Amino acid sequence: MTAEIFHPETYTRAVPYDRFAELRRTAPVCWIEEPAVGAWPAGPGYWGVFAHADVKRVLRDPQTFSSHLGGTQIRDPETREDLGFVRAMMLNQDPPAQSRLRRIVAAAFTPRAIRRLEETIAERARVLVDEVLPAGHADFVEVAADLPVWTLARIMGVPDEDRRLLYDWANRVIGYQDADYAGLSTADAAVLSPLGRAALAERPASMTRPDGRPLSPRSRAGLADMYAYAHGLAAATPVGAEEDGGGIVGRLLAEGLTDDEFENMFFLFAVAGNETLRNGIPGALLTLLEHPDQLDRLRRDPGTRLDPAVDELLRFWPPVMQFRRTATCDVTLGEQEIQIRAGDKVVVYHASANRDETVFPDPDRLDLTRSPNDHVTFGFGPHYCLGAHLARTQMRAMLGQVLARMPRIRLDGDPVRLTSNFQNGLKHLPVRWD
Repeated sequence: MTAEIFHPETYTRAVPYDRFAELRRTAPVCWIEEPAVGAWPAGPGYWGVFAHADVKRVLRDPQTFSSHLGGTQIRDPETREDLGFVRAMMLNQDPPAQSRLRRIVAAAFTPRAIRRLEETIAERARVLVDEVLPAGHADFVEVAADLPVWTLARIMGVPDEDRRLLYDWANRVIGYQDADYAGLSTADAAVLSPLGRAALAERPASMTRPDGRPLSPRSRAGLADMYAYAHGLAAATPVGAEEDGGGIVGRLLAEGLTDDEFENMFFLFAVAGNETLRNGIPGALLTLLEHPDQLDRLRRDPGTRLDPAVDELLRFWPPVMQFRRTATCDVTLGEQEIQIRAGDKVVVYHASANRDETVFPDPDRLDLTRSPNDHVTFGFGPHYCLGAHLARTQMRAMLGQVLARMPRIRLDGDPVRLTSNFQNGLKHLPVRWD
């Protein structure tokens, strides 16, 4: 049985690394069942890809393994209209269309651009630690969650008072399989801007369709409030490059994107841009707390060890566990020469590839000095994550504050994992320090 690989409940206990290792040995490309989950109906199943080399092959070959045909989520979009809408997203396109959209936003994520943000990111991380330090304890998920939201709000030109909306939109999308997150709304209308309050009024009253089927949180209807906000922000934003005062939204407007393209690009920044870090930073801290010897070594010399440590922590705790492609033609994959048919779903498991023993010696051991470190946490090929440098910068900033100012940080209760087969997430990470 392979259904446990798909089932979100599996991941509330832990990522099934032992099962991944078994599959890499016995069936590195294999058929995964896709059972019904709650109100979500069963799917047709898909080919799971678990070995590092096969994962890279799929990711670097969009002509054979398309992001566009069916999107990049395991579950198919609910309707043809939903599929058409998500296909406008850069994440769900193939070159050359994907290359055009990537070029438009690439300037915001160059190392030079991120260097201009480093001081402000470091200062924000310091402020977040300042706010909780006197208490001696906190839920670190809540502490860390604000940094990526705050950072992206600045890149996007979202006012400070509205940044909690970014948090809520991400909750709706990444937590739709988790009852605690699916309907969570934390934005206080009293402190939102007029634009934020107007958008909040467009929030779907229910995440269930009139026919009783679930409403996809990735659809236009499922995020109606976010898209209303996006268009309101666009109307108030100067058209042009960042240096003209328009921020990244101004750049998007200047490029003449279609409505579908603009809305989906806003989604990528507002949701995909913050969901990974708000899971990756707490996951990195939990990993360190579970490996006190490595934490002590890092604390003794953070200046030289933090950079390689961040990459090893990303390998060990990849925030995104898998992504989907769709075969464009009949093809064989893997040493077994598995026959994949045109139209089949093909899902690459980054979390498994990052523990492949043929690439990473002693892969289940955390080694903060590991080099080389060919992890695929940020993907590979034409869809390699544009925000990788920004992600590393934020992780360094937050972990640096913890190392310097919370010398005896430790767990203060049991971590609580997110119910999700996509995001390797934590809902709660209670910690205490002296």
